[in-house]
Amino acid sequence: MWVRSTMAYRFSFVMMAVGNFLATALDFAAIAIIFGHTRVLGGFSLPETAFLYGTSGCALGLADLVLGSMDQLGQRVRDGTLDTLLVRPVPVFAQAAADRFALRRLGRISQSVLVLAWSLTALKAAWTPVDVLLVPVMLVSGAAIFSAVFVTGAAFQFWATDAAEVQNSFTYGGNALTQYPPTVFAKDLLRGATFVVPLAFVNWLPALHILRRADPLGLPGWLDFCSPLVAAAACAAAGLAWRAGLRAYRSTGS
Repeated sequence: MWVRSTMAYRFSFVMMAVGNFLATALDFAAIAIIFGHTRVLGGFSLPETAFLYGTSGCALGLADLVLGSMDQLGQRVRDGTLDTLLVRPVPVFAQAAADRFALRRLGRISQSVLVLAWSLTALKAAWTPVDVLLVPVMLVSGAAIFSAVFVTGAAFQFWATDAAEVQNSFTYGGNALTQYPPTVFAKDLLRGATFVVPLAFVNWLPALHILRRADPLGLPGWLDFCSPLVAAAACAAAGLAWRAGLRAYRSTGS
């Protein structure tokens, strides 16, 4: 329904998608400006940083396209309109995910794909079959991890009712974090992004293996291949949080 509504005004849709593309491109423009003044950033070259940027952006873009509307759940909890989702013969999760589905978010994905494609051609890496397979696995696993963060943040809003910005700090903020080399951040932050909110498994750890870089935390190399397992665990935890939040919902009382 939302796609049909969007395509009813196709020029408006194109303009919104282009605007989304350009707004997202400003993030990479900032990285390009940094490399206009230095050859390396935290020991990483521009193509290597672009690789991190592209993989993180694609992963978030996929999650944002499917579940980006979850950050509106707090508004529904506050005004009681979540009740209308509960009485329909469709899972509440599916309705919340599809609510105001924004096809314009394809602009974010397309911009990240272009940067990723350029980085793959510019990287001076010795590609092996494992490395080639690791790239799509990284993207899918990263999208699943970001999706789990979206869902966990939405579940938290059943209690907080106004925590959309808290959720965004871990989703869009996590994307901004993983666009840059891990070597530019303090080790305490890296530990939090690895063992608390597993954003390091979105692209940092797999990318370190592909780029033949040492882990700044000195973690064992087998963790570079654990993104699918971490994504599965994160999605399972997000599912439990969602069910707990839905059971705790008591409407507005009006």
